[in-house]
Amino acid sequence: MANQVIPLNLASSQPYISIIIPVFNEEENLEELGERLVRTLTAMDRLFEIILVDDGSSDRSWEILTQLHRQHPQNIRALQFHRNFGQHQAIFAGFQAARGRVMVTLDADLQNPPEEIPKLVAKIEEGFDTVGGWRENRQDSIFRKFPSFLINQVMSRVTGVKLRDYGCMLRAYRREVVDSINQCHETSSFIPALANLFSRRVAEIPVGHAERERGYSKYSLLKLLRLNVDFMTGFSNFPIHMVGVLGICISLLGLGFGAYLFLRRLFMGPEVEGVFTLFAILFVFVGLNTFALALVGEYVGRIYREVRGRPRFVIRQELGGEDVRGQEPGAGGQE
Repeated sequence: MANQVIPLNLASSQPYISIIIPVFNEEENLEELGERLVRTLTAMDRLFEIILVDDGSSDRSWEILTQLHRQHPQNIRALQFHRNFGQHQAIFAGFQAARGRVMVTLDADLQNPPEEIPKLVAKIEEGFDTVGGWRENRQDSIFRKFPSFLINQVMSRVTGVKLRDYGCMLRAYRREVVDSINQCHETSSFIPALANLFSRRVAEIPVGHAERERGYSKYSLLKLLRLNVDFMTGFSNFPIHMVGVLGICISLLGLGFGAYLFLRRLFMGPEVEGVFTLFAILFVFVGLNTFALALVGEYVGRIYREVRGRPRFVIRQELGGEDVRGQEPGAGGQE
């Protein structure tokens, strides 16, 4: 990358665009990411800042972020977490630190091209509060596409905002939406869904998607499922209602089957095989009870995490901009 500073004529003024990027062990992509971002944003002829949040990386990511800040001190800022707090917490930290009128989130893996950012900003300027990207010709395996499809269906139903791709990190938000997000206190949340709660007009546009050329995905199938559970329990009581309805249905079936067994015994006498049927029924009830207990435990666990009042994240160091390391979750803004 050229070792030069991109000129910013009004460096002391408030930037128009803030780019927030969580970084976790992406040393192989960061130099190209920084170069393409600076080139794309400079061509837009708007004041901008790039905030890269190191989410407890164990590779050379922070060293590279430091180099990028030295090369572009007026444009690139970097935050380093004390440890890994999760992708969404890194975005919350970026939201707290950002000064722009338009905020854009982006992954560091280069699968969503930075060159798509002007399209999202242009859509925001049409009057939309939130603009999401949906990955056209998505270059992922079926093992990632299918769980994402299910998650998108669930999220669309729960939030009442039907979008094709809630999992795409390339999204743009107005300052007012981010200010509302920063006032939320919950320590576990799903930012795209949260933003929709504070947006009057939401749009979605197609964006490019490329195969990951370097590094590896940090989202396993288990983490995707965990994210879905976090979303469901954080934005809806539907799981509890579902278990309640299921429990009523199974109870009615149990009563009906009990009446059937009584009448059978009354008219046909006992049967030895009936004990195995009862065992099967018992296993169904035990499984349902265990599932319901785990679900209630998930809600109780969320309450426990909230009442402890611990900070969402701890910032170890910051390069450029104002210091945000002491802010509490409720002061304005895991996997």
